Amino acid sequence: MKTVIIGGSHAALSAAAELRKLSAEAEIVIISSDRELPYQRPPLSKAYMSGKSTFEQILLRPEDWYATNRIGLKRGVFADRIDRAEKIVHLADGEALPYDRLLIATGARPRRLPEEIGGHLPNVHVMRDLGDAHALMDQMKDGARLVVIGGGYIGLEAASEASKKGAVVIVIEAADRILKRVACAETAEDVRALHHAHGVRIFENAALKQIVEEGGRATGVELSDGSVIAADFIVTGIGVTPDVALADQAGLSIANGVVVDRELRTSDPEIFAIGDCASFPYGGHHIRLESVQNANDMGLVAARNMLGDSVDYSPTPWFWSDQFELKLQIAGLNTGYDQVVTRPGAREGAKSHFYFREGRFLAADCLNDGATYMVARRILEGGKALTPEQVADAGFALKSLL
Repeated sequence: MKTVIIGGSHAALSAAAELRKLSAEAEIVIISSDRELPYQRPPLSKAYMSGKSTFEQILLRPEDWYATNRIGLKRGVFADRIDRAEKIVHLADGEALPYDRLLIATGARPRRLPEEIGGHLPNVHVMRDLGDAHALMDQMKDGARLVVIGGGYIGLEAASEASKKGAVVIVIEAADRILKRVACAETAEDVRALHHAHGVRIFENAALKQIVEEGGRATGVELSDGSVIAADFIVTGIGVTPDVALADQAGLSIANGVVVDRELRTSDPEIFAIGDCASFPYGGHHIRLESVQNANDMGLVAARNMLGDSVDYSPTPWFWSDQFELKLQIAGLNTGYDQVVTRPGAREGAKSHFYFREGRFLAADCLNDGATYMVARRILEGGKALTPEQVADAGFALKSLL
């Protein structure tokens, strides 16, 4: 079986490794637009940017792994077009790759500010790939003035790393609080206090009007109230959009991502999609998840199904964020929560916020509380019942549910 994988992402490598594990005969080729060997993205705004990890340490696989496992890797080349009728992927360099099964793992692209308000200026950055990380690391210096637009996890991680390097950091958030889309007010309050303690100023309810330009570079931001904040460089963390251009060209079903069924098949049964670009069934509707867990687990399931198995993808999501001395670990998905219960951790300063909907446990945000995170995750994976009353009772052992 000839399998072509488009994308050099975590999802792509997970699927390729599993395909080789399950089939010694499968022909596997990965097409990556990056010139570098495939690498992990999350550490870029965490350990890599802080200098704790080298590039070699964040590689998904060492260079010799591809040859050892007979997995072709085409680097620095774009997939230009999918011919579904002939089952061929056409590359931008003119090469044509036939396939029996095709896997789309094209990921997502960061949203950028419109050019008309200054989003194109050279010192206005996003944080998505290795080049972005290097550009920011060059500017995160003692005394440099950084404005971060967007109070989500990516923006706050960039703010943390810049502050640790001595930069003067201001975060601008248009909503009434940071982490509005992804976390409860309790978690946001803890994260806000952490940043304030390290000298990061956070402006909420602060809408950007335009970037101030001088000499072809950004020199600050103007807010909707007319106030101006000076900046030497700017980071925008305003979300991502799924990279569906290739799938759209091929005529596949698109709706907030490449639509797949429970077995991760697209509207073409010979083509699968996984990772940040894929919209899959979960909880009665389709969602996208931007996480390592989702990328890895989707790759494992897709590999099996491409080889003829019939396995449903049913994840228990998890995420993490490193900011200053905080390790925030998230188990589950808090969508639709109507109650939050806070529980102190065993270590000083550790705590977790548990999310419930109509009394049913959905997720937990664990702040420097790794032991609680592991138990919460196992409770979710095992489908165990956990009540708000049990969480609120400091004497109740959560592990007893396992």
